[in-house]
Amino acid sequence: MTTFRTFALGLGLAFATTQLSQAQTKTTAKKTTTTTKKTTTGKPAATKTTSKATTTKTTTTKATTPAPAPAPVVAPITADEAASGLREALTQGVARAIDIAGSENGFNDNADIRIPMPPDAQLVATTLRGLRMGALVDNFEVALNHSAEKAAAQAKPIFLGAVQNLSFQDALTLATSRQTDIATQLLRSSTEEQLKSSFQPIIKQSLDQTGATRLYAEMVNRYNKIPLMTPISAELVPYATQQTVNGLFTLIAEEEGRIRSRPGSRSTELLKKVFGR
Repeated sequence: MTTFRTFALGLGLAFATTQLSQAQTKTTAKKTTTTTKKTTTGKPAATKTTSKATTTKTTTTKATTPAPAPAPVVAPITADEAASGLREALTQGVARAIDIAGSENGFNDNADIRIPMPPDAQLVATTLRGLRMGALVDNFEVALNHSAEKAAAQAKPIFLGAVQNLSFQDALTLATSRQTDIATQLLRSSTEEQLKSSFQPIIKQSLDQTGATRLYAEMVNRYNKIPLMTPISAELVPYATQQTVNGLFTLIAEEEGRIRSRPGSRSTELLKKVFGR
């Protein structure tokens, strides 16, 4: 009996010890869990990043407009320079006119200066063409223009002499005029009659050399022989002289216009100074 009690008491003590041990284990586990949970759920320390904003200051550079270059100073021309410039322009015009008009077919192929049938002989030409003598009329017109070409080639000294003797009353006004052929017109009005008088013997000789005189006489004779026609006796030399002079002045005026309006036509420093204003 005593042994049984001792056994029962030992068994109960062992059970109690086991229960206590389990209770302690649970408590320890709970604390560990709680501690772990707290550790897990805790907010991590926030890292405060201080970012300093960088302000970029943009410097606006104001464009500076360059000052306009000063206009070149143009020295005023004198009356003597203007007169010399006008003579030089006319001299260049005469040289060019002679070169053009005195070349082969210079009159014949140039519609601006080609010499037509004399007005007094227009009826002669029309009548002869109607009688199938048009070839005679055509040959005469070609010979007439070739005569002007030959005469023009010899006209240079006569025209240049007139230019040098020309007097300019108001050279400054003429040099700066908007009229592109004013100097040529002055030359013509001052010297045309003298030019024609000096030029006429050259024209007559040229008409004879080209056969124009003979062809003209033949045309007039044939026309005058036609019944019921009023005979004519138109002179050829004065007409041919006037038309040749007209053609030369036309070409001189064209060159003056080029010199005034086109810088490239001003071949000398004087022309550039007088007309480049």
